[in-house]
Formats: sequence, structure tokens, C-alpha cells
Amino acid sequence: MLSGYLALTPEIGLILLAAIVLVYGRQPVGERRRQVGLLTAWGTAVILAYTLALWYFFDQPSAIPQQLWGDMFRHDMVTLVFRVMFLSAALITSLLTVDVKRLQHGEFYGLILLATVGFNLMAAASDLILLYLALETASISFYVLAGFATDARRSPEAGIKYFVYGAFASGVMLYGLSLLYGYTALAGGPTGATNIYTIANVVSTGSNNPFILLAAVMIIVGFGFKIAAVPFHFWAPDVYEGAPTSVTTILSTASKAAGFAVFLRVFSAGAVGLPNQENWWSILVSMAIATMTLGNLAAIYQTNIKRMLAYSSVAQAGYVLIGLITFNSDGSGAGAVMFYLLMYVLTNAAAFGVVIVVSNVSGGDEMSDFYGLSRRSPYLALVMLFALLSLGGIPPSAGFFAKFFLFKAAVDSGYWWLALIGILNAFIALYYYLNVVKYLYLYRTEADDTPIPVSRAAQVALIIATVGVIYLGVLPNAIYEWTTQAARAFF
Repeated sequence: MLSGYLALTPEIGLILLAAIVLVYGRQPVGERRRQVGLLTAWGTAVILAYTLALWYFFDQPSAIPQQLWGDMFRHDMVTLVFRVMFLSAALITSLLTVDVKRLQHGEFYGLILLATVGFNLMAAASDLILLYLALETASISFYVLAGFATDARRSPEAGIKYFVYGAFASGVMLYGLSLLYGYTALAGGPTGATNIYTIANVVSTGSNNPFILLAAVMIIVGFGFKIAAVPFHFWAPDVYEGAPTSVTTILSTASKAAGFAVFLRVFSAGAVGLPNQENWWSILVSMAIATMTLGNLAAIYQTNIKRMLAYSSVAQAGYVLIGLITFNSDGSGAGAVMFYLLMYVLTNAAAFGVVIVVSNVSGGDEMSDFYGLSRRSPYLALVMLFALLSLGGIPPSAGFFAKFFLFKAAVDSGYWWLALIGILNAFIALYYYLNVVKYLYLYRTEADDTPIPVSRAAQVALIIATVGVIYLGVLPNAIYEWTTQAARAFF
């Protein structure tokens, strides 16, 4: 069992690393500027290894959830799994950004690390106050990061749009949380109770109360924005396209995973009523169907690859919502959600990594910039191929088993019709994913004989992501058992 300070050492390490990066980032000039990114990547890798070692040597034998810091921080397997996702996303993003000259600033990497701290605390929060503070720590960092490239017209626009939408959604969610807090006091709960599990004990006696229903809807608005679910997805295409691609990489992976982490934590605890038994549950079902369908249909018509991946990200959120809806006591639904998110972090990081490298040479991110990529850089084309196959759910990529586990959990829970809708949407998605593959391998351009250079740091990042995608697609059982074991901590 860990002490409160030892359990928080990964977050403390990230804060210290952010301070070091900010100080060091003021010094380098010229070629030494890229060392800031390498320092961030190496530091994040060390913290990731330390986090896994902490679990292996201290927590693996028991894996008993701990309530720490006045019951605000929950140290369990769920926290571990999501920490691995967030740190992996930060590591890959840092490596991919090493040679992007306009982002070689200590402030950029410092904000990435602080956002990762926010993500980690979101996954571990068992208290409404810590949950909201963690969410805002991550969100404010991304408001700045989205508009970081001030020399590009669309980047400041993306930052402003993300800020306006985010502030509104955050305010609505905060009001919903305040309703939960107020209802707990009025219903005879402990005075000043903000712990999610304490609130859940009180709420369970007031099933389908109008205040709880209103609070649930408002909280869904906040979480729906975070995961880019319909109808709260409008910001995603513009922000994904306008923000620096390195920011889009971690925004589309770690930020979405963090949104689902708090979604799982709050709803599984029963803070707004028991899953599958409340009136608002039908809202989640409708959101899942609309999110999958609209995301896939809109992606078909995109000519910008970042916008296409943005709508693809919307559709992926719909698939993950299926796992959330089929929440069951054996942990298969929540375990499938975490496995899917781990797959998605690696897959999207690989896809956006290729976009970063190509954009550095072409200066754009239109579909036409990827014509004939297989002749200009067979390695990059192969990485993008595996990423697209994984997003489409085609073996031997990780996406196949990720979708299989999600749909199986839905069928086992009696939601076979929802799984069927998900499968039909997966077939629709294949059209635009394979369309990109066609551009990579069949189309030709005048630049066919001009190779695309890939830096050593970008190579390492793409190898990490691609190997992860292949490993999860060939040998998924160990990781799925790990995420399912983690999911049982919810119960």
C-alpha cells in the first residue's frame, strides 16, 4: 500500500519536469533548441517507467483501491491504466515535435506536461472539487496550446473557438456538479460532502429525482464536449485543423481518454444514479448512435486530412460510448472501453505523427499532399496504413480486437442492436479510411522522386506507436485482461 505522497510522485515528477523545461527552454539557441523537446521526451519516458515500476513493486499483489488525501484522490488500477495512456501520448507528442521549429519553446512543452498532470488527476479524482480543478488545469493548457502558432492564421482562431466552447461547457457542467452537491445536503447527507462515492450513497435513495436528472444532463454536456460527442462536437473539426498538428495529436488522444476517464468514474460510482436504471441513460444511447453515424458520414466529404481525422475522432467516441452504456459488474464493458482508448491513443498518435512529418515538408495537410507517399517514403506510408487499418478495425491491427471487445460486451449485455449499429458504422468508416490508402499507394505526383526526411526522434515516436498497434492486434489478451482487472476497481 502506498502513502499519499508516494502515490502522487508521477504527478509531482511531471510538475518538476515542467519547471526544468521552462527554465532550460529560455537558454538554448539555434540547433540546441531541439534539446528542449528531447529533455521533455526523456523525462516523460522516465516518469512512465517509474509509474509502471511503482505498480509492479508495490501494488500488483493486491491492487486494492486506496482513498488518499482526504478521499479526494483514488489510487487504483484505473488510475494506473489511464496514467500509462496519458504519459505515452505526451512522450510520443514530444518526440514528434522535436524538429518542428516553431514549437521549439520551453513554454510549449511545459504546457504539454501541465496538461498531462491535469489528465492524470482527472482519472484519479474521487472528489468533485479535484475533478473540476484537474479538468480546468488540462483545459486551460490546451486553450493556449491550440493558439500557440501565432504566425499561422488558423491557430489563434482555433484557440479562441476552443476557449469559448470549452468555457461554456465547463460552466454548464459545474452547475450540474453544484446541483449534486446541493441535493446531497438537502437529502440529509454529510455536510459539505464533495466525495463522489459519498454523494452516490445519498443519490441512490432518490432515484429519478428531477434535480438528479437535471444534474446528469448538465454533466453529460461537459463530458460530451470533452470527448467530442454529438451534439457537442462542433469545435472539433475547426480546432483539429487550426491547432498545430502536435497539439492536435495529444488533444485527440489523451484529452479524449481523460474525458472518458471521468465519465467512467462519475457514472460508475452512481453519483447521478445507478447505470442502466435511470432516465438519462437513454440520452447516452442516443448520443452513441448519433455520434457514430454523423462522425462517419461527415468524414466522407472531407478533403483536409486533419478534418477527416477530426470527424473520425467523433465517430470513435461513439464506439467507446457503447462500452460505457453496456456497463456491467464483471468489468467487461469498462475493460473494453479502456482497451479501446489505449488502442486509440497509439493509433491516432501514429496517424497524426505521419501528418506532422509530411506537413513539415509540404507545408499543408490536404489529402493531395499525401498522394504517392508510398514512393516518397515507404516507411511513412506503412505507418499510416497500419493506423488507418486500426481505425477501421481490420486485422491484424489493434482496432479489430478493440471493436470486437466493445461489441461483444454490448451483445452480452443485451444491446445486440446497438452493436449492430456500431458494426454498420464501422463498414461506412472503411470507405474513407481506404480512400486515404488509395491516395498513398495508387496516386502519383510530380514530387514522387523527392524523398521525405524523417528525423530520428520522429522515427522513434512512430515506431513506438506502430509497434503498440501491431502488438495489441496480434497479442491482445494480456492487455485486455489488465484493463478488465482494472475495471473491476469500479465495483
